Amino acid sequence: MGIRVSDVAFVRFQAPDLDQMEAFLTDFGLVRAEKTDDTLYMRGAGDEPFVHVTHKGAAGFAGIAFLADSVSDLEALAAMEGASPVEEITEPGGGKRVRFVDPNGHKVEVVAGRESVGALDLQRGAATNCAMQQPRVDKTLRSGEGPAQVMRLGHCVLNVVDFRQSEAWYKERFGLITSDEIEIEKGTSIGAFMRCDRGSLPADHHTLFLLGTGEAGFNHAAFEVANVDDLMAGNSHLAAKGYTHEWGVGRHILGSQVFDYWRDPWGHTVEHWTDGDVFTSDTPANTQGIDTLLGVQWGPPPPPTLGS
Repeated sequence: MGIRVSDVAFVRFQAPDLDQMEAFLTDFGLVRAEKTDDTLYMRGAGDEPFVHVTHKGAAGFAGIAFLADSVSDLEALAAMEGASPVEEITEPGGGKRVRFVDPNGHKVEVVAGRESVGALDLQRGAATNCAMQQPRVDKTLRSGEGPAQVMRLGHCVLNVVDFRQSEAWYKERFGLITSDEIEIEKGTSIGAFMRCDRGSLPADHHTLFLLGTGEAGFNHAAFEVANVDDLMAGNSHLAAKGYTHEWGVGRHILGSQVFDYWRDPWGHTVEHWTDGDVFTSDTPANTQGIDTLLGVQWGPPPPPTLGS
């Protein structure tokens, strides 16, 4: 019997040089949580112990983790076919986990019971004035230079061999629900934006997007930043450092996020985003075309090489 996960927790990668990865992730807006000879843990400004892990090795994607509400949820998952037993986590924050391998060979963890490490102070949290309201009175706004402030991991996009098979696998185990399904022609779907089923509590428009490319692989991971001003400061900082920019700044149609995509030193696509849609479980699923998937409300069109 599956469960309903409440969020995405972290992503894992491999890279041959942990110092180089740490330098990039620091400029991207993450903060070192812990570092050993063979593993780097990076956190955001939220209270999670880490949101990005890099293991020393050949460059590549090494897995995704979702958050369960309780250890009893993990015990329910451990009874399912293909699941590991419930295991102790010997990484920052501790807790317990259950491990799977999805039909595409992607490693998937579900974690619970991790310790909160406390949120970091925000440097760009000032209220924003607009034509309709001006909450910032007798105060100036000076965003300053430097990296964006990553708050948390928001979603991950995975390329899969068979979309329907993968969709069923994730929904059966983790209770994900569809926000928008993507058709390439009437009756032929290639993917879906799926969110956590949190009942009456709002959830991000998507926590996982599965894209049926016919070949398994990592597409991108998206990290929420403090606000639009923060995202733009991060854009300037990464550009000044000479990193590879991929797409943005713009606003998506599906999910509505303001976005900015970059590549890490080994070509993994990572996204900054802010101001996304959130839905309760009452919001029904929609079907959209490929043009809407790739469209923007404003900003440049997507490059042909989008996604790792």
